[in-house]
Amino acid sequence: MQGGAPVPGAEFGVYVHVPFCRARCDYCAFATYSDRDGLMGRYVDACLAEIHRATDEGELSPATSVFVGGGTPSRLPADELCRILAAVPTAPGCEVPVECTPEDADAGRFAAYRRAGVTRLSFGVQSTVPHVLAALGRRHGQHDGRRAVELAAGAGFESCNVDLIFGAAGESAADWARTLEDVLGFDPVPPHVSAYALTVEPGTPLAADPARHPDEDAQADRYEHAESELSAAGFGWEEVSNWARPGHGARHNRLYWRQGDYRGFGSAAHSHRAGHRWWNVRTPERYIEAVAAGRPPVAAGERLSDEQRRFEALALALRTPEGVPDSALADDPALEGLVERRGGRAVLTVRGRLLANAVTARLRDEITPAGILRP
Repeated sequence: MQGGAPVPGAEFGVYVHVPFCRARCDYCAFATYSDRDGLMGRYVDACLAEIHRATDEGELSPATSVFVGGGTPSRLPADELCRILAAVPTAPGCEVPVECTPEDADAGRFAAYRRAGVTRLSFGVQSTVPHVLAALGRRHGQHDGRRAVELAAGAGFESCNVDLIFGAAGESAADWARTLEDVLGFDPVPPHVSAYALTVEPGTPLAADPARHPDEDAQADRYEHAESELSAAGFGWEEVSNWARPGHGARHNRLYWRQGDYRGFGSAAHSHRAGHRWWNVRTPERYIEAVAAGRPPVAAGERLSDEQRRFEALALALRTPEGVPDSALADDPALEGLVERRGGRAVLTVRGRLLANAVTARLRDEITPAGILRP
C-alpha cells in the first residue's frame, strides 16, 4: 500500500488520467499520445484493475471529488469512461468533472456522462479567434466552444468551465478581448473560467521555435484585462489562473491547493497522502503491462519533510484569496503593491499575482528549519 490508509471523513480526491488525444498541440508537454487509440480497451481494463486493487487493499475512501483529465477524456467512447467512473467509490455530493474538447461535444455523450454521475464539464476552448486557434495548434472552430456549452446545459449540467490560453503568436490585445467577450456572451455563460499564460515547455515544438515564444509584457496586459472583465461579470478569483461565480468553484482543484489527499489512476497519474507523493509509469503500454502482471504501476515517489510541507502549504495558499498569515511575509518595501494586508492575512494584489513566483520565493526566508514561521 502506498502512503498508508486514508483518513475517514476527510476530503479525498481521485484523479483518472486518459492519455489519448486526436492530435497533440505543439505547446503540450503532458503524457498524451495521438497514436495509441488501439490501446483504449486494454487501458480501461487496466484502470479498472488498479481501482479494484486499491479498493480491496483499503487505499480508497469514498471520494469527495473525481477528476477525469488527460489527454482528452472525451476521446474515449462514453461507455468506456463511464465504466471507470462506476468503479470509483464516491461520497454523497461528490464533484465529478470531466475534461472535454469542444469538437467532441455531443448530446448523447453528455447524457451518458450525466447518467454516470458526472457533475461538470471542462472545455478546452483556448480562444475564439481562428488565427489564434491555428497558432495554438487547436483543431476546433471558433463557434465550437459556444456549442459545447449549450449542449452541456441542454444535458442538465449546471456547472462547466472554459479553459483559455493567452500569449499565442500573432494574438493581439483585440483578439484576447474578443475571446473574453465571446465567452462571456455564451448562453448560458460558463460559471467558471480558467485563463492560463502560454508557457514554453522544454522538448515541445513550441520550445524549438523562439519566434513563437510569448511576450511577458503582453501576457501581463492580457491577464489584467481578464481580471477586469471577469470581475465586472461577477466572477471572483479563486486561484491565480481561475475565476468562478459564487457556488461554482472547483472543489477538486481546492483539494490540491490545500494539500489534500488524492489517489491517481492510469499512466502518469500522481497520488498524494500525508506528504507522500508518488506517480505511475508514463506510457500507457508500460502501465498496462505492469497492471496485467500484478505489479504496482508506480514509477517513483518522494516523501516531503515537515519543512517542505509547511513551505508548500504557504506557497499554495498564497495563490488563492485566502492568502497567508501576515507574519509569513516580512514587511518589506520590495513587496509594496504586490501584497495587501488585511485581517491578519497577506493576499496578493492583481500585480502580485503576476509576480506570484517572486513573492513565493520570499516565503522561504521566513521559515525555520523545523518548518515554523519565524517570530
